[in-house]
Amino acid sequence: MTRVRTTQTPDGRRLEVSHVMSVPAADAWDALVDTTQWPDWSPIIHGVESTDRRIRTGTTGRVRLPGVWIPFEIASCTERRWTWRVTGIPAAGHRVDDLGDGRCRVAFELPLHQTGYTPISLRALEDLETLLEDDAVAVQ
Repeated sequence: MTRVRTTQTPDGRRLEVSHVMSVPAADAWDALVDTTQWPDWSPIIHGVESTDRRIRTGTTGRVRLPGVWIPFEIASCTERRWTWRVTGIPAAGHRVDDLGDGRCRVAFELPLHQTGYTPISLRALEDLETLLEDDAVAVQ
């Protein structure tokens, strides 16, 4: 189930783009905080250089988008939710909600000035789900 809605987050009013996945929340969270996996599920990130492989509050680095490297800093990283600043501007938050029974909801919280990223976020959620399902099959 995919959903797009406006909601209140710890960072204010945001557009939430989310998708329910049949994978454990811990697996989804691992993929979201492991910078080496970002190019595997993000349709616009083609490379990452980071001070930490697994992000934490204060992690810095840069991501390669088509034709350009852009600096980032992780603004917050708490229990299954992280936010970042890209070129110093608040960008999407990333959250994983544990739904039990090996299911979770992954949500991207877009600042209202970035609603144009909705199609990219939807694609990223699809790619993330495919990546996680393929990993689950490979482990079996």
